[in-house]
Amino acid sequence: MGTSIPVLLVTANVGSIFENPSVMLQVWTDEFLSKISKLSPKFIALHCQEVGGKNYENSMKHVEHFVNLLMSSNELRPYDKVRVYLDEDYSSAEHFTALGNFYFIHESIENVQIWNFKEATFLPCVGKETHSGNIEAVETKEKSKFPQNFFPECKWSRKGFLRTRWSIEGSVFDLINIHLFHDASNFVAMEAYPSVYCANRRRALEHTLQRFHNDEYDNVPYILFGDFNFRTDTDGVIKKLTEGLTTVRIQNNKNNEFSKLQYRNEDQDAVLTVGKKEFNHADHQGVFSQQPDDWLKPYDKEVDAFKETLLEFPITFAPSYPFEEAMSKASSYMQTRCPAWCDRVLLSHTAKKLIDETDHIEYDLMGQNTCMGDHKPVYLRTSILTNSGIITCCHHNEYCLPMNCPCCSQFANVTINVIDMSDYLKHSTSDITINPNLLREPVTRDMLQHDPYTPESAESHSPNQEKVDVALSDLRRTSVSPMLLKKRLETFLKENSKPSMAITRSVSQHVNVAELPTIAADEDAIRPRAMSELQTSTVVSRLHDDDDRQPCESMHDENQRWFPYSEVDPLKVPKILEQIDDGARNAKATRRKSLDDCDDHVESSKTSCNCRCWCSIL
Repeated sequence: MGTSIPVLLVTANVGSIFENPSVMLQVWTDEFLSKISKLSPKFIALHCQEVGGKNYENSMKHVEHFVNLLMSSNELRPYDKVRVYLDEDYSSAEHFTALGNFYFIHESIENVQIWNFKEATFLPCVGKETHSGNIEAVETKEKSKFPQNFFPECKWSRKGFLRTRWSIEGSVFDLINIHLFHDASNFVAMEAYPSVYCANRRRALEHTLQRFHNDEYDNVPYILFGDFNFRTDTDGVIKKLTEGLTTVRIQNNKNNEFSKLQYRNEDQDAVLTVGKKEFNHADHQGVFSQQPDDWLKPYDKEVDAFKETLLEFPITFAPSYPFEEAMSKASSYMQTRCPAWCDRVLLSHTAKKLIDETDHIEYDLMGQNTCMGDHKPVYLRTSILTNSGIITCCHHNEYCLPMNCPCCSQFANVTINVIDMSDYLKHSTSDITINPNLLREPVTRDMLQHDPYTPESAESHSPNQEKVDVALSDLRRTSVSPMLLKKRLETFLKENSKPSMAITRSVSQHVNVAELPTIAADEDAIRPRAMSELQTSTVVSRLHDDDDRQPCESMHDENQRWFPYSEVDPLKVPKILEQIDDGARNAKATRRKSLDDCDDHVESSKTSCNCRCWCSIL
C-alpha cells in the first residue's frame, strides 16, 4: 500500500425510491455504481436513511432486492470484504431507525479491522456479512434512537445514528450514519431563526457528539455523513426574495384561517407563495438551480453552531433537497420547501488530520441529471493517510484545559472553570501519577463544585475532612450540633403550636450574656436567645424517618441524613433549649468530648446514655 487509501463516502436518503421500486431501485444503483467505476476507491462507505421508504411495512420486502443489486454487481466484485447493517425491525418502536450502513473494502487492502463495541476490541474484517432485521445484538455496531422529546412535534420518530469503528492500514476512525428531524411546517420555520426545528436538530447533534466524547471508548477521529436535515434561514430567504413586494394572506374557506402567504408585485402578480408545505417562486428553477451558492449559501447557517468541532469541505454544489421524483424532472426542485443542503459529510478536527490533502478531493452531488429521489446523494471522494494510529482531540496526560480543546470545551460532561496553573506546573514532580482518562469517567457537578467554606457557613463541609474511625463516624451520622438542634427544635415547636398563639423571641433570662466568651468566629457559635409565650397543649407529635416524610416532621443534618427521634413532647422543648443555651459557653469542646465519651454507647447500641452527649437530652 501507498501512504494513503482512496475512499468514497456517500450519504443518501433513499426513502422515496422505495415508493416506485420497480423502476427507481435499478436507476439509483446504476448511478451509484457508475460513480464507483469513475472514482475507483479502495474503501466505500454508503450511509442510507429511510431504508424501505415511508411505508416500510409494505416496502421493506424490496430492501433485499436493493442489497442484491449492489452485492451482485460487477463494479463491486473486487471488494471481497463487506459489512452491511440494516435496521429493518419496524415492530420495535423504541429501537427502529430505518438506517442502513454499507461498507465495501477492496481486495488490495489487507490490514482491515472492525471494532467490537461489547468486547471493546478490534476484530479482523474478513468475508462478507449482512446483518438485517433486528440488529440490536450485533456487536460490531453502535445504534441509538434519539429521545422522543428531541422532536416534540413528531408523534413517532425514526431518527437516530448508527456508528462503526474501523482500523484501515493502521489508521483508526469512526464512521457515523445520522438522521435528524425535518421542518414540519414552513410557517413555523419562518417565524424566527433559529427555528424550533433548528434548535431540536442542534440538541440532537450536541447529544450525539457529547455521547461520543464521554463514552467508555477511546476518542478517535470521526466522520459523520447522513441526512442532517439542515435548512436555510427560511425567514431570511423570504425577506431576500420579497424585497419591495406586498404581503397578502389567503384564507381557507373552511375555517377562515389563512392557509397561504402570497408576496405580490405592483401588478398583483404572485412572486412567492408560502404555505405549510408549499414554497413556490414564480421562477423557482431559475432562482434555486442556477448559481444558488452565490446568494442562497449565506443563509445556510445551521452547521455554524458546530464550527469549533466539525469541519466541512467547501460546498460548490446545488442544494440536495427537495428534488422532483418524476423521471422527466430529474434536475428540478419540488415547490414544497425552500431548497437546502440537508445531506452533508462533516469531519471532526482530528479526522481532518487523516485526510491526504495532496490527493484529489471531490465533494459533490451524485446523479445531478438522474432521478435519485427527493434527496440527491452527496459524496466525498478523498484519501485517508495510513499508519496514523489514533489521533486524539487533545492530550489529557496531566490535566484537561477545555478552553484549549474544542471538543472538551463543548462536549465535556461538565463545564470546568479553569484557572492559570502555570505556577503550579513549575513545581510539579515526576513521581505524581495522574489518570490520563480524566474525561472518560462519568463526572457529576457534585464532584467538581463545592459550596464556599467560610466561617459564615459553619454547616458547610470542609474540602479536607478529618479521618475518623468507624465508631466515631457512625456517631456523627446520628448526632447534630447544638446550634442545629436548637434551630430544628424551634421550628418543630412553631409547627406544633396553636395557630392563634403567637411565638416570639426575646433575650434569654437564663443566660448571662456578659459571661459568654467571644465565639463569633466559632463554627458552633449560638446567638443567645430563648422562647416565650409557649403553648400549653400536651399534643405529642411523632417525627417520622420514613420516605414519605413531610416538612418539619423529622430532623436532618447538613448532609440531608434523617434521624429517628421517636417522640418529642412540646412541653419539654423549653427545658431542652435552656440546656442548649447553658452549654453554649464551651459548645465546640463539649460536643467533641461528648462524641469521644459516647463511643461505647454507640457501639453497644444501648438505649440509654450516661455521658453528656446531646442524644441523652431527649
